[in-house]
Amino acid sequence: MISKTQKPGDVRSTDTASSRPAEAPADCQLCPRLVAFRADSAADNPDWFNGAVPSFGSVNAKLLVVGLAPGLKGANCTGRPFTGDYAGDLLYATLAEFKFSTGTYAKMANDGLTLKDCMITNAVRCVPPQNKPTPAEIKTCRGFFQARIAALPKLRVLLALGRIAHDQTLAAFELRKADYPFAHGAEHNLSNGLVMFDSYHCSRYNTNTGRLTGDMFRSVFADIRSHLDQ
Repeated sequence: MISKTQKPGDVRSTDTASSRPAEAPADCQLCPRLVAFRADSAADNPDWFNGAVPSFGSVNAKLLVVGLAPGLKGANCTGRPFTGDYAGDLLYATLAEFKFSTGTYAKMANDGLTLKDCMITNAVRCVPPQNKPTPAEIKTCRGFFQARIAALPKLRVLLALGRIAHDQTLAAFELRKADYPFAHGAEHNLSNGLVMFDSYHCSRYNTNTGRLTGDMFRSVFADIRSHLDQ
């Protein structure tokens, strides 16, 4: 684990974070159900990425955006988080609006888009069936997430997109869920000096049902930008 008082970049040899790299190997074999699902996808779509999707962005990131898991026809296809599906359309447009990116997002990993002071990762690195990882799969992937956090020395803010990302972040620091309840727009001062903001996930389902609007999403980013500019 990452200790509650440990700063990003300060990884002790006894921590779980130091026992794994920040990125899972593309052919990660740790979760049998996810491995089988990737294999089925590869059989149907051999030209897709079909692997554990690496994080995307700057190693000097001050903001880490934490999603749920790769989308089947999005990141699992393109090999870049939130790239190729509707959730990425909204996320990358909002990142650009708040000066966290340069270039033009074109739904492809080779579109030349660059993130500025920002990185995007997922709580679970492999695509799960029906976009629903099991608790065991979430826990298994936690070591990679902890290592990713620890490898960002300038990190100040995490944005949790949805409850699973929120809970994975708390678990990475062994913080109690009851002390940091998930709510859209919530701002949590974590005991390690970092701040976590919450947002409903920018999925098509959430936007189509009105659970999340573009204005609601931009409001969270406005709060993040204000915090980082202090």
